[in-house]
Amino acid sequence: MDDSSSLGKVSSSTESVATVTSEEFVLVQSSAAGSPQGSEGKPRLKMSWNGSEQLEKAMEEVLDDDDEVKVEKSSVEKMEKHKDPESRVLEPQPPEASACPAPSSPTVLEEDSVQFNKLSYLGCTWVKAPRNEGEAQRAMATLRAESAIPIPITLHVPCGPDGSVRIVDQASGTEIASFPIYKVLFCARGREGSVESDCFSFTESYRSSEDFQIHVFSCHIKEAVSRILYSFSTAFRRSSRPADIRDTSLSGPPDGDLYTFTVSLEIKEDDGKGNYSAVPKDRDKFYFKLRHSVQKKVVVSVQQIGNKELGIERCFGMLLSPGQKVCNSDMHLLDMESMGKSSDGKAYVITGTWNPNMAAFQLLNEDTPKDKQVYMTVAVDLVVTEVVEPVRFLLETLARVYPSNERFWYFSRKTFSETFYLKLRQQAPERMGQSDAVYEVVSLQREAERSNESRGRLASPTEEEEADEDSDSEIYSGTGDVSKDCPEKILESWGAILNRWHGNLSSRPKGLPSLVRSGIPEPLRAEVWQLLAGCHDNHDLLEHYRILITKDSAQEGVITRDIHRTFPAHDYFKDSDGDGQDSLYKICKAYSVYDEEIGYCQGQSFLAAVLLLHMPEEQAFCVLVKIMYEYGLRALYKNNFEDLHCKFYQLERLMQEQLPDLWSHFQELNLEAHMYASQWFLTLFTAKFPLCMVFHITDLLLCEGLNIIFNVALALLKTSKEDLLQADFEGALKFFRVQLPKRYRAAENARRLMEQACNIKVPTKKLKKFEKEYQTLRESQLQQEDPIDRYQRENRRLQEASMRLEQENDDLAHELVTSKIALRNDLDQAEDKADVLNKELLSTKQRLVETEEEKRRQEEETAQLKEVFRRELEKAELEIKKTTAIIAEYKQICSQLSTRLEKQQAATKEELDIVRSKVMGCEHCRDLFSTLGSLQTSSPGRDKTASEPLDEEKDGLKEQLRQLELELAQTKLQLVEAKCRIQELEHQRGVLMNEIQAAKNSWFSKTLGSLKSSASSSTSSTSQTPPSPKEGPA
Repeated sequence: MDDSSSLGKVSSSTESVATVTSEEFVLVQSSAAGSPQGSEGKPRLKMSWNGSEQLEKAMEEVLDDDDEVKVEKSSVEKMEKHKDPESRVLEPQPPEASACPAPSSPTVLEEDSVQFNKLSYLGCTWVKAPRNEGEAQRAMATLRAESAIPIPITLHVPCGPDGSVRIVDQASGTEIASFPIYKVLFCARGREGSVESDCFSFTESYRSSEDFQIHVFSCHIKEAVSRILYSFSTAFRRSSRPADIRDTSLSGPPDGDLYTFTVSLEIKEDDGKGNYSAVPKDRDKFYFKLRHSVQKKVVVSVQQIGNKELGIERCFGMLLSPGQKVCNSDMHLLDMESMGKSSDGKAYVITGTWNPNMAAFQLLNEDTPKDKQVYMTVAVDLVVTEVVEPVRFLLETLARVYPSNERFWYFSRKTFSETFYLKLRQQAPERMGQSDAVYEVVSLQREAERSNESRGRLASPTEEEEADEDSDSEIYSGTGDVSKDCPEKILESWGAILNRWHGNLSSRPKGLPSLVRSGIPEPLRAEVWQLLAGCHDNHDLLEHYRILITKDSAQEGVITRDIHRTFPAHDYFKDSDGDGQDSLYKICKAYSVYDEEIGYCQGQSFLAAVLLLHMPEEQAFCVLVKIMYEYGLRALYKNNFEDLHCKFYQLERLMQEQLPDLWSHFQELNLEAHMYASQWFLTLFTAKFPLCMVFHITDLLLCEGLNIIFNVALALLKTSKEDLLQADFEGALKFFRVQLPKRYRAAENARRLMEQACNIKVPTKKLKKFEKEYQTLRESQLQQEDPIDRYQRENRRLQEASMRLEQENDDLAHELVTSKIALRNDLDQAEDKADVLNKELLSTKQRLVETEEEKRRQEEETAQLKEVFRRELEKAELEIKKTTAIIAEYKQICSQLSTRLEKQQAATKEELDIVRSKVMGCEHCRDLFSTLGSLQTSSPGRDKTASEPLDEEKDGLKEQLRQLELELAQTKLQLVEAKCRIQELEHQRGVLMNEIQAAKNSWFSKTLGSLKSSASSSTSSTSQTPPSPKEGPA
């Protein structure tokens, strides 16, 4: 396949990986979601590493990283040593693996691998073109459609070129199939947006180089397909284990298997017109001159210059990282723009795009200090024909970053290139196919490394450190890890000391200095430092700090610039918007406000950062104030650094006594103490030295005072005397700046240095003597000085002071005028506000008087209303009594009439009985009654005349009874109406009482009038009562 088609594959929508002689070896990043770096939806796969829970957690952390998935084989090998040998043997392949044949091996040692769950095995089929992506897509579509019941499996992908891909049944845990990674020829995933987008496949050479099978899988988590393919790609990376020269010298390949490559590096920057031009290089030191925040391209050319030509099929990836000798996990993958042979066909050229604004490249995107450079590392992984794993060419070069508008007039166009020697050997026959010619990498060396090896020198760790020390790159502040492990006996000793100390905080316990000299345990440093500084319970200073951080500082710009340079190698202070830099900014700003005389000085941020690594910012501020004031550190910044120069003189006098030969050498070189010891005193060794040493020095400083700096300085000079005696002026300064801090990156070296420092005697009397000598020397220098020069210098000093005072006076005058104007404005506003308040007060008083008058008037109306209600209530009670009496009379009359009626009826009945008895006594009348009935008599006219008066009397009584009943009903109705009106009046009275209490309105009199009228009307209506029963008919 030609290069154009290869580049077309890069921009396609699928991802594929191929190995060995593949023409399709590429991991295509089709989209952000499909690449390991750009995947927003991180897969949550259960990962394990041969049963090791610790490695499982480590792998999960690696997969969660958005940059790359890396595996450190050395850590795995250490873990393998502790495993049970029986756990490293796999079960034999079961019979059901016949559907997907694999090399039969009864016992296979378990290799380093990454385990993926939540996968389904869709099956396998034969293919004719194992590296054809179109055929792989057709196979995935066919098996996806035909697979009725997918098999849940666990896929094991090896981490190196010596392992095997294993398919394990998830239900039973038995191994279905196993394929050596060198037989896996091609990997691909389904097209994005299709049904097969969650599928991936790989082809393998089955038994011979002419038979190929493709195995298809589906992933339950679609976004995890890219991760799985990336794990396949890591399996083909070159092993990081160095070749053992002793072994290869006996069975190494002949010279015919040694290949020479020249690798060139070129960096191009956007010129603002859409074109990219080559970055210039310094003519003397030959470093790249970069401009920050400008888009760049990295171009690497690889050309073979010896032996038979090896075909470079594809670039697997281009990586970039700031620094030198960086580990694989710190490298960052660049986006590939193009790859292919050059126009003349001699070299293979890879171009990648570099966005310097990414956080990972921050060190390569900020202005480099003058006379300094930074290292950068570029690596390319190339797939070479007939070589098992990709070959990595790694270039390290110097660079310096300038402002984006910088112009370069003098520079070199010479190309940066290095020569590499690649040594290969053919693999064992059992690991090869019948016609495969596969080689594995024995070693890959630069020309300098090969020349060292030819001289018979093996690079030991000590020599590597020395070589690192010889490099020009300085270590960053905040470098180094500090172990928190501490022997139990030491912790018990510290526990006893702290118990006694908390019992008596006024004095330090005995035995404390001896413990501090050996170093305070890291977990106890925060507590012990506060106790040593005497600020463990300084609540006033804590509260004062919370007020200080709210105030503005005139030095905020300087502080902001410095905190970005403080401890850039430490994770807590790396992020510009992180908690570390935010807390550091607050402490430095608060101290600049707290100490107006000194303010903020460069170097304070390093000491504050050391404290912040152990305690919250409030407590760190308190300890910083104690160190500056009570330990005398702020005195070094006063009086034009006069005390600091005195410290330099004392150090030189101590050198003269204890290191006379080194002192004499420095005198010959005119190397003065202020040239190398300024940071030692001003930053307390925190700016350059590793943290393990810095923390120990801080322990001793808080325990024994500022003079401990002399002990540490003398110890450094004593241990470095031999190197310094052989150095010239420039070499000595470079040694102090670069090599000396690097020597103590190892904790053991730092511990030995501190032991030696504690054993050096620096008497206080001698320091005072040297201080008096310095004062006498200064006075004699002033006296011996030419008066004119002295007066001129004094005049310059006074002029500077005058100018400073005038500037301060102008600032104060401006501030005074501004303050007066502000006060005048505030006063006017206050007066206006006072007038408004006075008006409101007068109106309020007036409303109060009116309210009191209204209240008095309403109280009078309430009293009148109460009197009216009382009279109305008395009237109603009299009416009720009167009505009750009438009802009682009516009841009495009704009872009398009922009695009278009963008596008349009884008399009438008796008379009727007498008449009937008389009639019945007469025969004629009896016959008449029996024949015609009792209503017919012999003389009807006479009977009728006799009965008429009796009927009239009955009718009159009945009529009178009806009238009485009607009057009784009317009286009852009026009584009920009277009760209802009384209840209504009571209700109205309650409502009015509430309204009187709540409302102060003028319509109250109208309501009162309406109530009076309603009461008078009710009185007139109740006066119209029916006539008494006594007035009725008798």
